[in-house]
Amino acid sequence: MSVLIYAENAAGKFKKSTFEALSYAKAIADQNSTNLIAISIGDVANDELAVLGKYGAEKVLNVANDKLKNFVNQAYASVIAEAAKANGADIVVISNSFSGRGLAPRLGVKLDAGVADGAVALPEQNGGKFTVKKTAFSGKAFAIVELTSQNKIIALAPNAYKVVESGTTAPVEDFNIETKASDFTAMIKDIVRATDKVSLPDAEIVVSAGRGLKGPENWDMIEELADLLGAATACSKPVSDSGWRPHSEHVGQTGIAVSPNLYIAIGISGAIQHLAGVSSSKVIVVINKDAEAPFFKVADYGIVGDAFEVLPKLIAAVKEYKASA
Repeated sequence: MSVLIYAENAAGKFKKSTFEALSYAKAIADQNSTNLIAISIGDVANDELAVLGKYGAEKVLNVANDKLKNFVNQAYASVIAEAAKANGADIVVISNSFSGRGLAPRLGVKLDAGVADGAVALPEQNGGKFTVKKTAFSGKAFAIVELTSQNKIIALAPNAYKVVESGTTAPVEDFNIETKASDFTAMIKDIVRATDKVSLPDAEIVVSAGRGLKGPENWDMIEELADLLGAATACSKPVSDSGWRPHSEHVGQTGIAVSPNLYIAIGISGAIQHLAGVSSSKVIVVINKDAEAPFFKVADYGIVGDAFEVLPKLIAAVKEYKASA
């Protein structure tokens, strides 16, 4: 028995969510007095791979295959499943990222495993029961699921578990597996990555705006506030559909689902589709001149006021605070 963690990378670098999943997997391995093995797929440098040991990995399996340089759902699932079998791993942990949401069900089928996606807490293991708290109904509720299968897949929600350094470096081993043509029937032709300073899915703070900003020429205020807070910028669907902002910033049920520690919504009414993608945020702040905007019903803090009056004052207050800190 062991725990296997899929260490997802972007352009050869591991993301914050990977270190969260590693720390989470390490805690599960400690719960079960077993070892933690990490697997990395793609073109990642050896020194970067060895860093995974700092977060609990005792061994890193490196899959360097030209066919697997870019993410391919079915092929990656096959490789991870074979690594789990080869190393006797009955618990596989992945990030509940865009890629992870495609991998989890495929791994469940390949390993005949129960799946808990969107996990937000460590599993409870009492009296032979293995239960996991996870998000449900597009983040509007939580569910406690019991995994009764021998093999288990857990996909950890972003920002749900703190990053913990618990080791030094880990030995890296090549893991070679012959790929099957059937794993490449569906291929990704191109990957366009957002070039924001802060990755939206991994961001701890998100500053988001909607049509209340009146036009793309007014987004300087959003970007200035985001820069001051070390936040990612986001927008509502109508904004991206209008071409004011790139689609990579669209958050909501049909866009990117986010779960930051702080979500600031400016000039967004709060349609149900938008709320479904942001309701997992720990704290929601809403700024809107319409006191009846639906967003206020789910907000932790709300300001009824014109964004063009409130934002300059908020930016000035943040600058003053940072200058005195």
